[in-house]
Amino acid sequence: MAMKDLGNLRQRIDDIDDTILDLLNKRAEVVIEVGKAKAGESREFYVPSREKAIYQRLTAHNPGPFPSEAIRKVFREIISASLSLEQPMKVAFLGPQGTFTHAAAMQQFGFSAQLVPQKSIPAVFEEVARGRAPYGVVPVENSTEGVVSHTLDMFVESELKVNAEILLPINHYLLSRSGRIEDIKKVVSHPQALAQCRKWLEENLPDVALVDVGSTALASQMVLEDESAAAIASDMVASLYGLQVVKEKIEDNPNNHTRFLVIGKNTPDRSGNDKTSLMFSIKDQPGILYRMLEPFSKRAINLTKIESRPMKKKAWEYVFFLDIEGHIGDENLSEAVEELRQYCQFLKVLGSYASAR
Repeated sequence: MAMKDLGNLRQRIDDIDDTILDLLNKRAEVVIEVGKAKAGESREFYVPSREKAIYQRLTAHNPGPFPSEAIRKVFREIISASLSLEQPMKVAFLGPQGTFTHAAAMQQFGFSAQLVPQKSIPAVFEEVARGRAPYGVVPVENSTEGVVSHTLDMFVESELKVNAEILLPINHYLLSRSGRIEDIKKVVSHPQALAQCRKWLEENLPDVALVDVGSTALASQMVLEDESAAAIASDMVASLYGLQVVKEKIEDNPNNHTRFLVIGKNTPDRSGNDKTSLMFSIKDQPGILYRMLEPFSKRAINLTKIESRPMKKKAWEYVFFLDIEGHIGDENLSEAVEELRQYCQFLKVLGSYASAR
């Protein structure tokens, strides 16, 4: 191709980029007006269902060749920057930086949000409950290792609501200072990360010591000071701490995902594809488990998850957690929950929110 033709093409790209920039600023001006309108009506600035509708509409209308899978990433940052014009978005998350919860928070809120790491799941709940951050992000379950019990336990005492869910594919990387597998004498990581890579470790590093630590990010910090150690963490941690990748994607299950919850003080409006989470304790009597599920069965309401946790204050009594298709504002779901309530010692609706699936 002649340099003249290449120059013309580059000029066309520059002209298009200038148009995009002009349109982004026009969009920002409208966003500022939206923020003023929301403030006047005391409405929520962050509306997950609205964001999801934007992504779905743009993906459905995309004629190509721009890849549809990139649309969400591009508009995630446009929306994140727009929200920062309406109101600074502060989000607490289970830290430190570089954890999978950090990655989930960035996926949901974008780079323009102020993401504040916390040392524990209770600390995330505390930040949101006290109003120091309007939202928090915590892990709730992994497709391989099951539920995160600390998160479920926090809902027993907390009045916070689930505002959104995030599904994050979990790819584990083996990281070290040298990048050589023969230098590794121990592997450090969070217990769940080690468990999710158990088969690979047994086959490839059978004689290496495994060390549990509080987070994948902490493991990576430890490896910086010990050339004989390797960490299991995300690729984001590798770039964050300057570590070398020994082996990528060592998780045993290629379909490994972790589900995270966005917690806040309010219940979002319907999105059209919602999920409701609730928790309750039942009175112990014959046939109670059957009667617990009957209100949903006879209304053809689908339960997507049921989990039990022992009550900390009473031995041999349990709290049940349900995920249900639908919004608590739906008449049939609301009626089913009220029918269930008569069998319960207590019942709490944790929130209705747009399903991430």
